[in-house]
Amino acid sequence: MLRRVLGGRRGGALPPRPPTRTAADQTPPDLARERSKAVTSFYHQPAIDVAAEKPSVRLTPTTMLYSGRSQDGSHILKSARYLQQELPVRIAHRIKGFRSLPFIIGCNPTILHVHELYIRAFQKLSDFPPIQARGDEARYCALLRQLLEDHKDVVTLLAEGLRECRRHIQDERLLRPFLDKTLTSRLGMRMLAAHHLALHEDKPDFVGIICTRLSPKKLIEKWVDFARRLCEHQYGNAPRVRINGHVAARFPFIPLPLDYVLPELLKNAMRATMESHLDTPYNVPDIVVTIANNDIDLVIRISDRGGGIPHDLLDKVTEYHFSTAEASAQDPRLGGPFRNLLDLSNSGQAGPMHGFGFGLPTSRAYAEYLGGSLCLQSLQGVGTDVYLRLRHIDGKGESFRI
Repeated sequence: MLRRVLGGRRGGALPPRPPTRTAADQTPPDLARERSKAVTSFYHQPAIDVAAEKPSVRLTPTTMLYSGRSQDGSHILKSARYLQQELPVRIAHRIKGFRSLPFIIGCNPTILHVHELYIRAFQKLSDFPPIQARGDEARYCALLRQLLEDHKDVVTLLAEGLRECRRHIQDERLLRPFLDKTLTSRLGMRMLAAHHLALHEDKPDFVGIICTRLSPKKLIEKWVDFARRLCEHQYGNAPRVRINGHVAARFPFIPLPLDYVLPELLKNAMRATMESHLDTPYNVPDIVVTIANNDIDLVIRISDRGGGIPHDLLDKVTEYHFSTAEASAQDPRLGGPFRNLLDLSNSGQAGPMHGFGFGLPTSRAYAEYLGGSLCLQSLQGVGTDVYLRLRHIDGKGESFRI
């Protein structure tokens, strides 16, 4: 496949960014300066090249937990200095990944927009002066908040961009390593940045983003309520959800990745249940969520009676850019595409992944990044069991690194 050539023939022909993007509220001169810096950096890459050759220093959650407090507050500056060294390296690794994309994909305006976002983030973080005092750290926090906001739609943009050039992709599985690495690296960077910002907060049972007494039952209940509201809006009803197993379990864990994975899995289960009972929408079987906690990992099983996944689709649903939503969206009994339901969650943490084919594969990638797994068992004609397995941060087994 043709690789992207970073030579002069690119000229000034970088396509304009879509008008609805993050920086749309900036003035034209501001945008011009931003784009000029991004394009200049595109040609003159020595700093990015050097950073991309450096190894990433990943932390265990236990390290983050026990270094997240100090009597004199020195942990705040140490955390900021670690991020100042680490984030540019990780972003440079991702820029290198964008460069390795096939030329026809890398030239897609939406993909190129995401590439530019990473280049600008690298510039802003690299240009920030050394953090010496609390004032420097406060300004660095403001920069982190800005970058988190600028990059909040990256997953959706990647899905849109790859969908736009889908006809040029002969085998979608070839993009899986790029997407797995890009999405999990993004998760890791957002977790580190959010952890540093949260160190300033005095929140009961939390050290940064780590909950010292996480109740999986309460977290599941929160996302059950969310998914049921969406389901009721679309179908007029929603399955009840019963939670059993180790419902009293509490342990240290990071809820942030679960805030993406759980709503995705619950939305899938509810949608399957409702669509397999369209003729009896007010008499649908319950969904059962089982919690299994042990000294190595946490297992959450979500069991629905939504008819199961057909044999010929089972191996495809955890691959990027494959979605069974497209067929169901045409069913006249639904009263409109199911994606309307998910538009309501566009501003929340559970983005509108339905129809993009990113929900399950991203959940799988996140689970594997956290030292776990996501497995599906389909009973065709009956329903589906989804097993989410996540390694404890303080268990007997080796912990994952962020």
